[in-house]
Amino acid sequence: MQAIIEQVRENVINGNQAQAEAQVGEALAIGVPAREILEHGLIAAMAEVGARFERGEFYVPEMLIAARAMKAGLAPLRPHLTAQGVQAVGRVVLGTVRGDLHDIGKNLVGVMLEGAGFEVVDLGVDVPPEEFARAAREFKPNVIGLSALLTTTMQNMKSTIEAIEDVGLRQETRVIIGGAAVTEAFAREIGADGYAPDASSAVGLAQRLLG
Repeated sequence: MQAIIEQVRENVINGNQAQAEAQVGEALAIGVPAREILEHGLIAAMAEVGARFERGEFYVPEMLIAARAMKAGLAPLRPHLTAQGVQAVGRVVLGTVRGDLHDIGKNLVGVMLEGAGFEVVDLGVDVPPEEFARAAREFKPNVIGLSALLTTTMQNMKSTIEAIEDVGLRQETRVIIGGAAVTEAFAREIGADGYAPDASSAVGLAQRLLG
């Protein structure tokens, strides 16, 4: 059983999408618990992908390919995780703020978070502050992630945080921000709980904020 989980892990790291999905199915068929496949196969793989990115051994293309393989492996696993009552480590709402249509970075953050065991609600791009506030009420996320690539749109992060405050949910929800134009100083300036320069660090930040 351990061998096939290791194969799942390696195929995700190497971006072998079809093989990863097929081997998850094989592992389930021989009775490997879904939780073990998730934790020791998919989550372990994405942790290694993040570590290789931080060491400069992987770049964004390799991370995207691995992320697609992880999502392929996760698809047959989801029903079994639900049936076994496996809980996500936390819930994250993601979106690119109003006026900004860039989504590659946000999408990669979402997949990396899923790979780390989070439930992710992706609101898409050009999301107005009131939509983030509505999602905060509806989904009760532990973390809300705001993305902006442009200096002209990053100011909408501040109005989004204010909208979340206006509905009385700021104390219950941590807000993290990221994007090419964003800095740690800007995060402090607008009252965000943290800043992540890339997808790998976004996962680590979300984990730290949840304790």
